[in-house]
Amino acid sequence: MTNCKPFLTPLPSKYPDDPNLQLPFSQPDFFRKLAGSLQYLTSTRPDIAFAVNKVCQHMHNPLLLHFQLLKRILRYLKGTLYHGLFLPKTELQLSAFSDSDWAGDPLDRKSTTGYCIFLDAALLSWSVKKQTTVAQSSTESEYRSMAAAAADLI
Repeated sequence: MTNCKPFLTPLPSKYPDDPNLQLPFSQPDFFRKLAGSLQYLTSTRPDIAFAVNKVCQHMHNPLLLHFQLLKRILRYLKGTLYHGLFLPKTELQLSAFSDSDWAGDPLDRKSTTGYCIFLDAALLSWSVKKQTTVAQSSTESEYRSMAAAAADLI
């Protein structure tokens, strides 16, 4: 794989429908080791998190198609070796920021929660979601946003 041609995306937009790719992969232990290594890498490469998750859903019964997808992720990584989250060697400080827009959706009047969590200057986690219930005030909407950030921090 060291001399492979890199890919621009970690997953194809459409999976191939070759019947030969629906056969079981002959080395499931190797598949699991490689997929596990890629799972570990997602902590500094969030751009592959979705693709790795999709492949890891087939750990118990991998097909040749799933191994092809694993190789595609590796080829994507080959082309993006210098991408990733920078974690500096300093005294790291954990911080979080949250916000919400009260009744931001004009149709159902639900608020949107958003938060991001940093380890010093590196973004660790972020989320934007519509709240499940209608908040009665902007304070309630902000409280729910803080609670979601706190739950992720914990």
